[in-house]
Amino acid sequence: MTEQKDKNLPQNPTQAQGLLIKEMYKQFGKEALPVIEDVCGRQGRALGAKIRKKVSDNRLSTVAEAFAKSFDPSGTEVISVSDERFQIQGTSCPFGLENTSRELCEAVMAIDLEYFRAAVSDRIELEITRTVAEGSNCCDTVYTLEKKAD
Repeated sequence: MTEQKDKNLPQNPTQAQGLLIKEMYKQFGKEALPVIEDVCGRQGRALGAKIRKKVSDNRLSTVAEAFAKSFDPSGTEVISVSDERFQIQGTSCPFGLENTSRELCEAVMAIDLEYFRAAVSDRIELEITRTVAEGSNCCDTVYTLEKKAD
């Protein structure tokens, strides 16, 4: 019995956070999404503020390269990186959200969106074109820096 329980233990803090997020969503449904998004967004802003101090400049390309280094390269691929656009794909979710829901993925991805907004600019936008949370075979996310209005 203990061995079976040990198989379901999280392997790192991100997986533990994912378990908590999934349980909140399971228990409270859509009502939990604003809370999840808010807390994840605050976490992302804190992480983004830290990385902003560590990188040589706050261009999207510089921050994206630092961001990509935190992922396992066997399951993650940087598709493109520039000062205006960053696209990354992954075959698994670090939070374990596979086959849950797009709306839960979007709430949790406030971490990454706010990370880039804090580190680069509040004009960063995120598009989640595919997600394993929705049953896709990979996640495909695109961050773009909106041009300043003239």
